[in-house]
Amino acid sequence: MNDPRVRCEKKEHVAYVTMDRPQVLNAMDRRMHEELAEIWDDVEADDDVRTVVLTGAGTRAFSVGQDLKERALLNEAGTEASTFGSRGQAGHPRLTDRFTLSKPVVARVNGYALGGGFELALACDIVIASEEAVFGLPEVRLGLIPGAGGVFRLPRQLPQKVAMGYLLTGRRMDAATAFRYGLVNEVVPLDELDRCVAGWTDSLVRGAPLSIRAIKEAALRSLDIPLEKAFATSYPWEERRRRSSDAVEGIRAFIEKRDPVWTGDQG
Repeated sequence: MNDPRVRCEKKEHVAYVTMDRPQVLNAMDRRMHEELAEIWDDVEADDDVRTVVLTGAGTRAFSVGQDLKERALLNEAGTEASTFGSRGQAGHPRLTDRFTLSKPVVARVNGYALGGGFELALACDIVIASEEAVFGLPEVRLGLIPGAGGVFRLPRQLPQKVAMGYLLTGRRMDAATAFRYGLVNEVVPLDELDRCVAGWTDSLVRGAPLSIRAIKEAALRSLDIPLEKAFATSYPWEERRRRSSDAVEGIRAFIEKRDPVWTGDQG
């Protein structure tokens, strides 16, 4: 009963976060959400961590979303049904509504990414999928809604009619289709998945940490505002970057034809 629901290993500036309930296809219960929240707090505060890889244990699933057996018990106990977002629930704010996480998150997806599992992938910055990956939001067939962001993110990341088709029917999407619509960055055979993910994390950790955080913040915060306002908006991580020693180091290293040494010094 005390076994952790999530494993986290930090190595060479990367935090590897694994949802670890393979016996139930990494279904997310309240304890898993609480453990994940602690991990997100930790990786955000740890300046040695530059990027995160999120995946699910086992070979069958990234995550199939909410633990429906737990939800049934909560229903029997009279616990109020949840709606959009995680406010008032275990693990708030969850990754799906943790809008200030500045480290890039790479989803490593194999097998089923359904319901809240798909919503987790939609909330990540980069998604690498195996050819066996399957995505879907089946909530409509269960009397539920994709309340962890699926309702909002899918129409932003797909053409509207395509998104509505998947939302309103609960149909599943294979990895090739997800790639065609731009929901994933790469699709590879399962035996190449880790190598592909490593290629992305290697590229991410070579970048200047403050530049990456500033770019992520500005890109995501400006999505829903006019372009003219986006240019005039203040972005805290960009203010830190432009006053940092790294902003000078990158140019100096280029001139001196050497690799830059990033310190993350914010001046």
